[in-house]
Amino acid sequence: MNLAILIGVFVGGLAAGIPVAVTLGLASMCYLLAAGIPLVVMPQKMYAGIDVFVLLSIPGFILAGNLMNHGGITERIIRFANALVGWMRGGLGLSNVAGSMLFGGISGTAVADAASIGGVMIPGMKKAGYPADFSAAVTAASSTVGPMIPPSVPMIIVGSLSGISVGRMFIAGAVPGILLGLAMMVTTYIIATRRNFPRQPWQGVGELGRSFMGAFWALAMTALIVGGLLSGMMTPTETAVVASVYAFIVGAFIYRELSLKAVPKVLVDSAVSSAAILALVGFANVFGWILVSERIPQTVAAAVLSVTDNKFLVILLINLFLLFIGMFMETIAALIVLFVPLLALAQSVGIDPLHFATFAVLNLMIGLTTPPVGVCLFVCAGIARLPLAPVVRAITPFLLTNVLVLLLVSYYPPLATWLPSLLFD
Repeated sequence: MNLAILIGVFVGGLAAGIPVAVTLGLASMCYLLAAGIPLVVMPQKMYAGIDVFVLLSIPGFILAGNLMNHGGITERIIRFANALVGWMRGGLGLSNVAGSMLFGGISGTAVADAASIGGVMIPGMKKAGYPADFSAAVTAASSTVGPMIPPSVPMIIVGSLSGISVGRMFIAGAVPGILLGLAMMVTTYIIATRRNFPRQPWQGVGELGRSFMGAFWALAMTALIVGGLLSGMMTPTETAVVASVYAFIVGAFIYRELSLKAVPKVLVDSAVSSAAILALVGFANVFGWILVSERIPQTVAAAVLSVTDNKFLVILLINLFLLFIGMFMETIAALIVLFVPLLALAQSVGIDPLHFATFAVLNLMIGLTTPPVGVCLFVCAGIARLPLAPVVRAITPFLLTNVLVLLLVSYYPPLATWLPSLLFD
């Protein structure tokens, strides 16, 4: 009965449109009241959930991304991407995807990517003659690459939940992230060729070199982050702090587009974004503790294994389940609530934890672009000033491409595990 109250309040809150963090808190509180457990447990479990050293890297990476955004990074990355692939058929669409791949090494979040890249590329693509629905769709789809290429906020969350090295998680996502970006570039080119989208003239090697040098300091942040982790000189949290200092120096003194007057606003915006994520982590930790105390992970594993213990079928069932959940639930909340039970299931059939974590994160990234609660869809549709329906139709080919990449990563573990084993073992 108590568990029914927990699930009922949670599902009802989501259906009513209440924010996920608040819904998790309300559901947990109702359960505790019904079970006669003192409410003092709630703040204790919330604090325990966020009292994890690696979670300090989240505010650091968010601050670094915001500093670089205000320091002129987005325009420079887009200029370089445009010089690199803009001369091909559908060049601005290809530049959009390439820009997201490059930007992914800085922001760590898909929504930041969609807002930053979309704010520049969607109006530019519309002005150049691209359909508004396609412009919004390619921006939303490519934004999912960001959290796969290090740094990645969802992977930090997974590392804190499972004990898997965050450094390994970052590197495990690199190959799937690049593969995802390349697959979307192929899809963009095919659509552009069939619909005869415009191409831009080749701007020459000189412009390619100038645009690369312009974006060099921004792109070097990815090398700084990955290099710090691989060398063992810095933890993810220390890397985030160094990245923030680096972003400030580049934006204020090299690009000279980050004014000192803007820094307080950047700090406040970063603090608000970080607080929202950590509040969600805290409430979700209470919810997750209740699920564990009710033995839900064991129940889920037993239920699936009673149907099949075939490793490949279990992977398929997990993917289908997460694709469905991703349509309705925010990524970080879904990871915190579901990752531990599903990890137990995956390990019971011999799936490597690092491999499982990688395709689970990739799966929920796809959920950011699926209706009815695809956050990146809403962001890009809003920038394009379109209703959701035409953007959903336009993004369908990209969703199919992303699902194919997901299946490839799910069923060929070396795509996730080879690079970490090479660099860390």
